[in-house]
Amino acid sequence: MRKRLLLCATAGAALLIAAGCTTTTEVAAEDPAARRRRIDASVDAALSKLYAQVRGSRELVAKARGALIFPEVISAGLVVGGSYGEGVLRVGPHTAGYFKLVSASVGLLAGAQSRAVYLLFMTQDALDRFTTSKGWTAGVDASVAVASVGVNGEIDTKTLQSPIIGFVLTNVGVMASLSLEGTRFIKIDL
Repeated sequence: MRKRLLLCATAGAALLIAAGCTTTTEVAAEDPAARRRRIDASVDAALSKLYAQVRGSRELVAKARGALIFPEVISAGLVVGGSYGEGVLRVGPHTAGYFKLVSASVGLLAGAQSRAVYLLFMTQDALDRFTTSKGWTAGVDASVAVASVGVNGEIDTKTLQSPIIGFVLTNVGVMASLSLEGTRFIKIDL
């Protein structure tokens, strides 16, 4: 049984590495200007989706000192898993940098999913700590309050008091009780 579990874990890790190499090669070959345009267009669409699904989110994003948006985070795994996505940090209407999101996990995993991740820096201090880091990890460098949305479609008021508010959207809506702890955010030079 132990050998079979080790074999499954090794196979899952090999699949993730193979998938990551293909994606990384394709992204690396893409023209930087085209890559920025693709990411920016995806971010605009992801923000529109957030605004349509979560009442009050447009006003909350407008109040934020900065918004880190990842329109498509792919998570996959078989016992060993990982997540990857590319996005932008927007300060007001301006793009302040491009970032990648990476995370790894071990456990009862099987399959793949896609989701959009939004982090809103509600205080200047939280934004400054993020922008001055060489690689920022949720739950280590700062806590992220993942927003919960009530039956009425509004954001829980307790969440609104946090310096960093996170949203995770799937095709079926806002995901509640999902932890972003251990997720690493790294600046991309584009």
